[in-house]
Order: sequence, then structure tokens, then C-alpha cells
Amino acid sequence: MPDTEASIGYGSVFEFADIATPTDFTYIAEVFNLTPPSDTTDDIDATHMQSPNKTREFIDGLTDPGEASFEMNYVPGSASDLAMIAAKGKRKWNRITFPNGVQVLFRGTRKGYEKTTPTDDKQTATVTIKVSGEPIQTAATAPRAIEAPSITGTAQVGVPLTLDPGIWAGAKDFAIQWQKDNAGDGIFADIVGATGMAYVPVADDVGDDIRVTVTGSNDSFSTDANSIETAAVIAA
Repeated sequence: MPDTEASIGYGSVFEFADIATPTDFTYIAEVFNLTPPSDTTDDIDATHMQSPNKTREFIDGLTDPGEASFEMNYVPGSASDLAMIAAKGKRKWNRITFPNGVQVLFRGTRKGYEKTTPTDDKQTATVTIKVSGEPIQTAATAPRAIEAPSITGTAQVGVPLTLDPGIWAGAKDFAIQWQKDNAGDGIFADIVGATGMAYVPVADDVGDDIRVTVTGSNDSFSTDANSIETAAVIAA
């Protein structure tokens, strides 16, 4: 028996765009419990006087594309909060990207933005979107770096540099490679063995710029994203 292909939803991403600018998407941060559109089709009673064996007959009616919804960590005044407030009464082009790169795109209007601020738990909000028209599900697409990787720390021998891998859509797995430019010509070479979330410059790196390349991948595609390079490494 083959292994299951089931996976968890971790890494799924929700974005929306104005109908007039359908490629200019806004990423909504800290989403969880994401529910894609789910349609239902009416059944129409088509029974008549000669229906066989006195048994009711039915035909398909119209399909209601239903709703999409998600919960999010509510951060008052954040970019995501302001985007959800501004979406009131506006039809949006919505996009859900799953970790394997498959996307669901649909038009819809924000129906509800219900916020809660409990005494002893995190603040959350529930967003409900009324879907309009038939959603589109794509084949797997290449991973996208919504926010590029970045490096934190001082470029100095013996001082750790740490990686923030960025925010990705459509990536199930990640590979990390630290690199350096030792000729000052903008051409970076891999640092052998430097494939973790942090890198500690050594004496041989003095004068070199450091950057990191993160490769996001799914079963069909991979995409590289580079951080901005550090200043030249200085001695301890």
C-alpha cells in the first residue's frame, strides 16, 4: 500500500487584490483555520404524472459558491487589520495558495470581520467572504517569496548572523545556502557547509559581503530568493 499523500495546512497563504488591479495582491498576515469556498447545488423536483414507479425525479439547479473564511491573530492597527477594514463593501479578487503550490482564486466580498479581545487569551478576528461566481483551482505553481529573506546581526568575525527566511506562498520545503562575495564584483559563491539558520563569519571572510539564498520548493517547482548582502565583514 502506498504512503498517504495527506499533509497539514501549515504554510497556506491568503491574499486579495482589487478587481481593477487583479495582480496587485495584499498579503494578510497571521492567518489560521483557513476554509476555502465550498459550493452546494440546488436540487429541483422534476416529478411528473408519469414519473417511473411513482418515484420522485430531480434535476440539478443553480450552484451557490458559498463562503470562504479564516481566523487571524488580531493586531489592532496592523497592515492586515487596516486592509480588512478597508475591504468593507468592496468586491475583491481573492487567492489562497496551498503549500504544494495549488491555488484557489475567487471573487468575493468581505461579509464579516468579527474581532474578539478576551481577558486571558490572544486577540483574534474571524473573516467571512461571500463568494461570487465559480472559484478557479489551478495546477501547482512555483513558490513565491512574498517577503524576501533577511539577515540580522553585525558582519564581524565571531558574531553570529541569523536568517529570517521571509514569507513564502506555495513552498513545502526550504533549503538555505550562505554565500559571500570575495572579489567585490557582485558575484557570490557558496560558503561550504553553511546551510543553517545562522552563520558565524570567520577570519577568511574579512572584507567580504555576506548574503543568504533561500530556495522554496514544492513537488513540481523551486524558486530562489536572495537576501540583501551585509556590509563587508570586519575583524574581531
